[in-house]
Amino acid sequence: MDNLFNFIADYTRYVLKGGKMFYAWMGMLALLIVGMLYVFYLQNTEGLIVTGMTSQIHDGLYLANLVFLVGVAAGAVTIVFPAYVYHHEGMHKVTVLGEMLAISAVIMVMVFVFAHMGRPDRLWHMIPPWGIYSFSSMLGWDVLVLNGYLILNFIVGFWYLYSKYTGKPVNKKIFMPLVYLSIVWALSIHTVTAFLVAVNPARPMWFHSMMPIRFITTAFAAGPALIILAFLIIRNTTKMWIEDSAIKLLTTIVIACLGIAIFLTLSEVVIELYARTEHANSLYYLMFGLHGLTRLVPWFWSSLVLMVGAFILFMIPAFRNNMKLLPIPCAMAFVGIWIEKGMGLIVPGFIPSPIGEVTEYYPTLVEWLMTLGIWAFGFFVLTILLKGAIGILTGDVKLAGSKAGEAALSGSPRTAASA
Repeated sequence: MDNLFNFIADYTRYVLKGGKMFYAWMGMLALLIVGMLYVFYLQNTEGLIVTGMTSQIHDGLYLANLVFLVGVAAGAVTIVFPAYVYHHEGMHKVTVLGEMLAISAVIMVMVFVFAHMGRPDRLWHMIPPWGIYSFSSMLGWDVLVLNGYLILNFIVGFWYLYSKYTGKPVNKKIFMPLVYLSIVWALSIHTVTAFLVAVNPARPMWFHSMMPIRFITTAFAAGPALIILAFLIIRNTTKMWIEDSAIKLLTTIVIACLGIAIFLTLSEVVIELYARTEHANSLYYLMFGLHGLTRLVPWFWSSLVLMVGAFILFMIPAFRNNMKLLPIPCAMAFVGIWIEKGMGLIVPGFIPSPIGEVTEYYPTLVEWLMTLGIWAFGFFVLTILLKGAIGILTGDVKLAGSKAGEAALSGSPRTAASA
């Protein structure tokens, strides 16, 4: 127990230390978090009328970010799977960093759920078995599997870090089954999130069985794209070196999944618009506008340009293999999928309504500030988690008298697996 307290204390002391850039980064995030708290106060005193959501469109920017971030959380499995199943040497050294990203992403998802509720005091209604919506609502199931994924990544990630800190190996008979369970669970969280929108027969744009496949492919493109960006920042700003082999494997995964995601999107365009029935009105509104209403049209074409442009750049070796140019297609893919999974999927599903009403939606300043604040909170948490994890992996944070530093610096896959 003393070692655990020492681990917490040393971890906390390490993450609180930093240079001017670190404190400036954390200070900027803190200001955005304060803004988030203010608009959250507005929402709870004046109601959701301060947002752009209406009775016709009751899910907007918040649910769009929720859906996208579930994919980012699930994308962490693209590190865990090759590291533990295929024993990829480069991935083994950074697996825990992917788990820290998954923890941060799920926390952001939970905060978006909280922000989206008109009555946050009724959040307990989604908690099984007491909540009346815990099993009857797909959102309740989604929150349930997300909490399970959060707990799994927290246990696996911090157990691994604790073993590095103390220099003592983990019990692989318990640890490895948890790792494999987290791999399977990663697929389940985005599948259930896809069901959240796909089980609505009154929304033709969502009501098809390919929705889970689309969700998983975009998740395994956006998640690794963000991880690559994080890895490149870590390589340039810390003394921890992340091997090119790990980044190149993630790039290969992004290329494959992004290509499949683009193919599925374009296939849906052809199938829906070829016959041009009333069921295609949502997609037609998104692409070209409907009855003179065109607010979402720029979003769709921007997303398509970014995703296709990123895919083309990924296919060019000069971009794919150059660590200075690689962030460009990664950022393009990440933003393009954010638009496609968010504003390009959630909002047009409500337009027109089941009775044919065409009501446009656009986020208000309150929604944008809330969204920025939640993302800032997520990156605040992610910075703390990654900084502490890097400190342990590089041996800067270790138990006095242990061999944790030498084990961390050796970085061999055998050592990582046994830890």
